[in-house]
Amino acid sequence: MSDHLNIEAFLSPVNLIAIAGDTIYQSNQVGSSIAIYDVEFPDLELTELVLVGCGEQRGNGVLGAPGAAPDCIRRQFYSLFFWHEGIKIADIGDVKQGASYTDTIAALRTVIAALIDEGKMVIVLGGSHDLTMAQYGACALQKKVMDISVVDAIIDLDMESPFPNDHFLMEMLTGEPNYIRHYNHIGFQSYLVHPGMLQTLDKLKFDFHRVGHVKEDIEQMEPSIRGSQLLSFDVNAIANAYAPANLLTPNGLNGEEACILMQYAGMSTAMQTIGIFGYDAKNDRDELTAKQIGHMLWYAIDGVHRKKKEAALEERESFNEYEVIFSETATRFLQSKKTGRWWMELSNKHFVPCSYNDYQLAANGEIPERWFREHQR
Repeated sequence: MSDHLNIEAFLSPVNLIAIAGDTIYQSNQVGSSIAIYDVEFPDLELTELVLVGCGEQRGNGVLGAPGAAPDCIRRQFYSLFFWHEGIKIADIGDVKQGASYTDTIAALRTVIAALIDEGKMVIVLGGSHDLTMAQYGACALQKKVMDISVVDAIIDLDMESPFPNDHFLMEMLTGEPNYIRHYNHIGFQSYLVHPGMLQTLDKLKFDFHRVGHVKEDIEQMEPSIRGSQLLSFDVNAIANAYAPANLLTPNGLNGEEACILMQYAGMSTAMQTIGIFGYDAKNDRDELTAKQIGHMLWYAIDGVHRKKKEAALEERESFNEYEVIFSETATRFLQSKKTGRWWMELSNKHFVPCSYNDYQLAANGEIPERWFREHQR
């Protein structure tokens, strides 16, 4: 890849001394198993997954130097044991803070866009949650419609706030030109969300899942994430007991559930970029939140590893096929023989991700809500 994709000028190398000190990583720890931009920019030719930090917090009203979140996460992530030798990963350092907030957003967008154009999955270590706009902007440069999933205890549509962190979704969902086909909001907590916001999302035929419903049946989130090109994860969706840096609410997802959602993202063949935002190292305790995020990264990689086992939908011999009729509508469901995942056929003959529960409903003559809402769109 010539000229390092023309992105090196936007990046600062990883400071391994600040992160690890005198630590010497074992041969099978992450820190010795991935390509790290500490002195020379790594060759990304065979790389599948790229990490990039961005500590920008001005969108949340925090002025000054970038936050220490990316390096705290790296310290914990690098110490984990690497079980996925077939996955090539690079950490290309941090996006330099621009003279203005919008400069940083533009730089991060440029870096992400260059990488996804080369077929890399990009994981952003934030930084405030509004950096999601850089992810969206990078994907939008492809001028293709996309599905987006956001995991967050709140819905960032507060137009009364002066900070982009609190209302960036308005720009993302309503800006022109707009390339969002569908938006999924996962893990919101009802008492933190104005009912009118949910009514607005419902009118737009978007889906939103209360944290209680996610915890009751987290497998129902997998099809939504599988069909998404972008996942944005705010750590305030994780209960304070598992992420002490979350000062918003004591409730939320537990650590395992957060890891499962990240694993789903890694398994998605559509996924182009994942962002983990809202982590402020100053609010953490013993870097427990950084450890939690490190584990989430590990599970995203595990998802990428599992994805390699999946067959393409065109390889019909690798799927069980079921024809069903519900409400006078005939359709087909496919189940992967390799991973057990499900897809359902729409009236336009296009297959979309679904769950076993959707198949069961259809087999019993009921219209699966997922099928119905897909047709509404």
